[in-house]
Amino acid sequence: MKLLVRDRLLGIGDDYWIEDDQGQKVFLVDGKAMRLRETFELKDMQGRVLIDIHAKMLSLRDTMVIERGGEALATVKRKRLSLLRNHYRVELVDGTELDVSGKILDREFAIEYDGELLADISRRWFRVRDTYGVQIVREDADASLLLAIAVCVIRLAEKERGDD
Repeated sequence: MKLLVRDRLLGIGDDYWIEDDQGQKVFLVDGKAMRLRETFELKDMQGRVLIDIHAKMLSLRDTMVIERGGEALATVKRKRLSLLRNHYRVELVDGTELDVSGKILDREFAIEYDGELLADISRRWFRVRDTYGVQIVREDADASLLLAIAVCVIRLAEKERGDD
């Protein structure tokens, strides 16, 4: 599955669309403005909320929480020792850990489970500055979860760099 993400540069709430490889809108990342904590919703074309994403309020390191249907699904945070590349750890509630590494701010990174590539995120295929592709490698992968992870790590890296 190949998806195209077109970040919106300026706008209340940081909303942007995710399209399939045919140019059809598939998901909306709906950034919620005027909230106490940073919050996003990943919605389908019917407006149903598939995933809730929010910053964890009290934590030593910046952490984002991914929920589905009001239930925690995963937490995303930067690995403690990652000097040369951006590395983030995704901890699913069932104990599974995913690794996210690469040049996050350049939109060049991979999401892996136990060394197996699940999704490749890349801007290199596009000339438009705020457009990047998400290629989900495994057919049985949870596309909405992988997209939510990409949103989280990009946002955490931007906050760390001071781009927020």
